[in-house]
Amino acid sequence: MTMAGSPVRTEALFDVLDPATGEVCGRAPDCTGEQLDAAVAAAAGAWPAWRSDAAYRRRCLAEAAVVLRGAAGGLAALLTMEQGKPLRESATEVARAAARFEYFAGLEYGPQVVEDGDEWRVEVHRRPFGPVAALVPWNLPLQLAAAKAVPALATGNTVVLKPSPHTPLATLELGRLLAGVFPPGVLNVVSGRADLGRLLVRHPGIRKVNFTGSTATGQSVAAAAAPDLKRLTLELGGNDAAIVLDDADVERVAEGVFGPAFANCGQLCLAIKRVYVPDALHDDLVAALAARAGQLTVGNGADPATGMGPVNNRAQFDRVTGLVADALAHGARAAAGGHALDGPGTFHAPTVLDGLTDGVRVVDEEQFGPVLPVIRYRDTEDALARANNSPYGLAGSVWGTDLDRAASIAERMECGTAWVNAHIRMTFTEPFAGSKWSGLGVSGGEWSLHSHTEPFVVHRPKK
Repeated sequence: MTMAGSPVRTEALFDVLDPATGEVCGRAPDCTGEQLDAAVAAAAGAWPAWRSDAAYRRRCLAEAAVVLRGAAGGLAALLTMEQGKPLRESATEVARAAARFEYFAGLEYGPQVVEDGDEWRVEVHRRPFGPVAALVPWNLPLQLAAAKAVPALATGNTVVLKPSPHTPLATLELGRLLAGVFPPGVLNVVSGRADLGRLLVRHPGIRKVNFTGSTATGQSVAAAAAPDLKRLTLELGGNDAAIVLDDADVERVAEGVFGPAFANCGQLCLAIKRVYVPDALHDDLVAALAARAGQLTVGNGADPATGMGPVNNRAQFDRVTGLVADALAHGARAAAGGHALDGPGTFHAPTVLDGLTDGVRVVDEEQFGPVLPVIRYRDTEDALARANNSPYGLAGSVWGTDLDRAASIAERMECGTAWVNAHIRMTFTEPFAGSKWSGLGVSGGEWSLHSHTEPFVVHRPKK
């Protein structure tokens, strides 16, 4: 466990596996309930001073960005070792985490005046909650650690950050690097197994919970947070659909869709997870996607030649292989891949499936792996209805050459973010939120500031 300013030692450790080799690549502290109590108490003790000086907070955030950039190489290597992604993707993740610290360091906000008449002035201030629990998944450990911790810290909250037990090492190292930047107790990193996450969510000293993970786990988090009415931000699963229109350029679509489908081995909540294609373009698009899958080098992320690493953990690997087997049993064809790869790690071939439709698990569920089903359609309105016929509503995209037509369809997608001729293009300035089962609350830009504070209204007489 790392409490900003002072590492706390623990004797109990658990193994962390390298998904490329299946071997132990490190050990992390398995924190006890008592140690978690100490971390939350440290966060509560640091909160009064931290909340009182916004200028100091901004200086700390700016310094944190510099520190992370200085340690980028080591952090990226550690992230690749425990997560599996190619080193260049890890380097991008570290850079984005540092950039988020820098962005919020420059983001100022003050009271909003809602009335300023002859007799009264009414101001709306924003107050931080106190200690915030940030629970981070294994697919983007550092990027999502920053996405949760930084706006909380910027608004005067303190943070207890828990990484996934599959990927704790880089996040613990982040905590150690920033221990000299933030005052003791402001940023606390605790590692442990699933039980520790449940204890953190239920802890009476935590006032807000910010969680990213599966919808099922998010429902459990919401239930655990309900008894003392903790505030919640839940960033949950997605089954993002891409709708290809009949005027689309097949090669441009294949190039634009393939990356967002298979980046990070498909282990992104925002990854394209199903593609609806008109009959006339279906065969050509499947062939173009399959060709790209066949050219993708799968291997250890530490090898510069690797284009895609392994699935991060055995449980997820088994889920992916099960979904592919179920699809093939229901008549799907593997235009590329369709099988696991030999070796000690959890490698799966990049897989493009066709000959299937809605109602098959690999289409209806979130795969979270290197699998892309391509589904035929004849009528655009039917394709839109099928894309929207999902309990998830995170993001989606529409692809075509008539931009006005594509935009008009994108605007009718039932999701939090939609793109035209792109996917996973995001800035720090925009809100990020899911609809339906894809989450509660909002992240990003000024919306992150609001979601980590509550309004406080002051009425002042003029005389």
